[in-house]
Amino acid sequence: MSQRYPLLRTLALYRYMPWRFALTATLFAVVNLSLAWQQWLLGRAIHDVERGAAVVKLPDGALDFHLAWYWLAVLAAVAFGRGLLQYIAGILSLIIGQELLFILRERILVQVQRLDLAYHGQHGMGEMVTRTTRDADKLRDALINFWRQVFETALVITAAVAMLCWYNIWLGLVPLVLTLTGIGIFVAFTDRLVALDRAVGSAYDTVSQELSEGVHGVRVIKAFGLEPARIAAFNAQVDVFAAHAREAIRYAATHIPLPQVVVALGHVWVLLFGAHLVASGALNIGELVAALLMVTTLVFRAEGIGRVMQVFADARSSAARIWEVLDAEPAIKSGQDVLPAGPLGLEFAHVSVPAPGGGRDILRDCSFTVAPGEMVAVVGTTGSGKSTLLALLPRLADVESGHIRLGSVANGWQDLRSTDLADLRRQVHVVSQESFLFSDTLAANLRFAAPHASDDELHRALEFAAADDVLERLEEGFATKLGDRGVTLSGGQRQRLCLARAILAGARIIAFDDATSALDAATEKRILDNIRRSRRDGAAAATVIIVSSKLSTILMADRVLLLADGRIADAGSHAELAARNAAYRDLMGIAHGE
Repeated sequence: MSQRYPLLRTLALYRYMPWRFALTATLFAVVNLSLAWQQWLLGRAIHDVERGAAVVKLPDGALDFHLAWYWLAVLAAVAFGRGLLQYIAGILSLIIGQELLFILRERILVQVQRLDLAYHGQHGMGEMVTRTTRDADKLRDALINFWRQVFETALVITAAVAMLCWYNIWLGLVPLVLTLTGIGIFVAFTDRLVALDRAVGSAYDTVSQELSEGVHGVRVIKAFGLEPARIAAFNAQVDVFAAHAREAIRYAATHIPLPQVVVALGHVWVLLFGAHLVASGALNIGELVAALLMVTTLVFRAEGIGRVMQVFADARSSAARIWEVLDAEPAIKSGQDVLPAGPLGLEFAHVSVPAPGGGRDILRDCSFTVAPGEMVAVVGTTGSGKSTLLALLPRLADVESGHIRLGSVANGWQDLRSTDLADLRRQVHVVSQESFLFSDTLAANLRFAAPHASDDELHRALEFAAADDVLERLEEGFATKLGDRGVTLSGGQRQRLCLARAILAGARIIAFDDATSALDAATEKRILDNIRRSRRDGAAAATVIIVSSKLSTILMADRVLLLADGRIADAGSHAELAARNAAYRDLMGIAHGE
């Protein structure tokens, strides 16, 4: 059921507000069931007018309006009461509809954060944005229309047909059959409407992705003069989206009128057969007027089913796309254990990681050990798997075979897969080459790593990362807004702020994935010296792993690991590798004996 009826799963979210749901449903039931009663009362009033009882001429020539005023008061009171209840029910339905939209979007956001990087690699950012905005909005429209069209229409049809049958069985059965036939035709069109909307949604995903890449990659586009080509590609995707949208509109416009005509025939039947009943004395004029009002209401509501079916077809497609995200399970499951106390080392034991989509493994039978507090550099050719190796540490990616353990000889070793993910990612921090900063203040960006850090602690982290000069140049200090992705800062400034954020987190293992590439040698040396000094002083006995191609960085390391063919081909100090390993010398661009 969950896969075939995703929209029903969304409607089931009403269970989170049972009392308001019950109250709203009750109010709508009273309002709509009483509509037929109101029209029956109007028919009675018209019949009293027809037979001359509403206004009576007294023997003295005066007119008695007693019954007319009575009917006026009754009809006005019923109309006012129904209007008031309908207003309250409408407000309540809008409120709970918005709350459901909030619940849905919150779930999507939580799920997006929960899913692993492999899932995000398969589904672009444009797709995620579309499901959170366009698809969620379509679901909101369906949730609101559930009350206004589906629930109300069912009640109105039930009440109107029951009252028509009370007048005459055939007066109600024929409109009921026509209405159900029209609804059946609507339903038959629904699957095609859903398929068309899914095509529109997929094309919209592509447009969103193109737009997102055009905005975020604007510097590259301008640098290579790619504006005409990117605009042409974007226009082509928009044309595809527009073609799918036109096809969906054309299908709806050519197919929905047919069932509306079938439903409208019920009005013709009541008028003709009702006139026959009046002529035969089986029905009076007031009852015929009431019957016409009832069938008009029925036809009006049933004709609206065409629009509702289109809304629900779109929403059903959107619901399926949203539940595809919400039902997805992250490939990386959290363990339960916390990491052992004290400094952390790490151990790779015969680790292998496959390449996405098949092909040769990125890492193959990779084994090495890093002692607690050691600073190790990892070097290798482009594409040798250095970034993948670092991504394994906080389990942003997972191994296919082998084991990674954290700990020490003194405190014991613990497998990453048995470790609580939240605890692991607090203790193991990877600083990537891509320096991402949020569109917030400097203080807020730093405090993502330590929410309760004081300003003094922020200052110390900036000094440690050689970023204190960045703070001095900002007019509003820590309160300065950094803009989208830190666009107001240079690449080196962003890297140093990200380093400060990692240091502020207090992680016991810090890995730098070419995270100092935009820094000059003097600034880089200052940062690494600070790390060494803190290790000697015992302030933060962090284990440091550095991926870099800069000789100045590698010279700061205690040990160098050479990664080649998916495994550690050699290990030792820079001097040792330079003396004995030709591949290492070629990689670093140094001559034998340097």
